[in-house]
Formats: sequence, C-alpha cells, structure tokens
Amino acid sequence: MQYRKDELVFGIKRALPIVMGYIPVGFALGVMAADAGLSPLQMGLMSLFVYAGSAQFIAIDMLSSGVTAVPIIITTFLVNLRHFLFSASLAPYFRKIKQGFIPLISFFITDESFAVSITDAEQRPLSHFYYFGLYITAYSSWVVSTVIGATLGNLIPDTKALGFDFALPGMFLALLCMQMKNARFVLIALISGFLSIFFIYTIPGNWNVILATIIAAMIGVFLGDEN
Repeated sequence: MQYRKDELVFGIKRALPIVMGYIPVGFALGVMAADAGLSPLQMGLMSLFVYAGSAQFIAIDMLSSGVTAVPIIITTFLVNLRHFLFSASLAPYFRKIKQGFIPLISFFITDESFAVSITDAEQRPLSHFYYFGLYITAYSSWVVSTVIGATLGNLIPDTKALGFDFALPGMFLALLCMQMKNARFVLIALISGFLSIFFIYTIPGNWNVILATIIAAMIGVFLGDEN
C-alpha cells in the first residue's frame, strides 16, 4: 500500500512543472474559444475528449474561420500522428502494467507528459499508479484552465499582450532540456529542429514534426549503434 502511495505521489509531483505550463496555455486557449463563440461547457467537453493542445488551437482557429467539420478532423488527425510515436516509445515500459489499464493510460499521453514519463521510465520500473498520478494531474489542470479561460474570455481581448503565446514553446524548451544528457542528445535535438523548420517551408501540410521526428530518431539509432 505504501509503495502505491509513493508511486502516486511521485507521479503527481512530476506533473507539477507541466501544470505550471498548462495553466497559462489552457487559459489562452479558453480565451480564443470564447472569441470563436464556444461556451465554457463546449470548451470543457472539447478538452475532456480531445485533450491535445496543438490540435485544439488549430480546431478553434478553423472553427472561427468557418471551416466545416471534415477538414478540421483530418487536420487535427495529421497533427496528432506523432502520438503513435509516443505510444511506441513507451510500449516497452508498459509490459508489467495490467493490460486493462494501458488504453486508459494511453489516452492521457501528451507531448509534455511523454517527455517526463519517458525520462522517469528509463531510470526505474514504474507502476500504473505513477502514470495515473502524472497524467491525470496534468489532464485535470488542462481541462480546468481551458474552462476558466473560456469563462473569463470576454474580459481579456488580447492574450498576446500578456505573453500567453510564449507559454507553450517555453514549456517545450524546458522539457527538451530535461532530455539533454550528453552531446549525442544535443546533436539529435538540433538536427530534428532544423529538419522541422526545413519541412515547414518545403512540404505542404503539417507533416514537418512527424518527418523530422522519424528521420532524427533513425539518425539517433545509428549514432547509438556507432557508440
């Protein structure tokens, strides 16, 4: 029982940096949703069932532009293809977790929670209590912050003036730094960043992150074998 409690508490503590990043970003998303005509209830339901920051930002922007449902669904699907890579990377660490818990845990995987959990999983075996503590804490903060943003949206017409637009990239940079264990990691990060920027200007659509991730991962495997 104590082990379960310790794992749960550890997961919650590890979620706190993510929560600090989610609050301003989620609030800004809620404000955008209010400007697009979504109610706090609609924003809350969207966060509950979609739970994908970048996809939600894109969906709300497309909704405000009058785009129909089908293009929004296709676009958000393409943007979130990277989650297949996240799940594949975490799969080896789920072997000792009950099969019934895995689909539920997988729903809560995001860029930020993946970065934290993969770092911790590489250090020692972790139970489902850790993942629930980490993922559900982050998930709850996202849902609540987006609802609050949608509720108070009409009071803050310009979120950029408050620097909300930098919150998301700032959080990603902080999580990236957690992965910088040696020169090889730094090199792979630089390569993937360069490739992503290159693909933005050379390939239409939202494939830049997926392609950059796959190519950089292949390079990382090759460099790892060489060492």
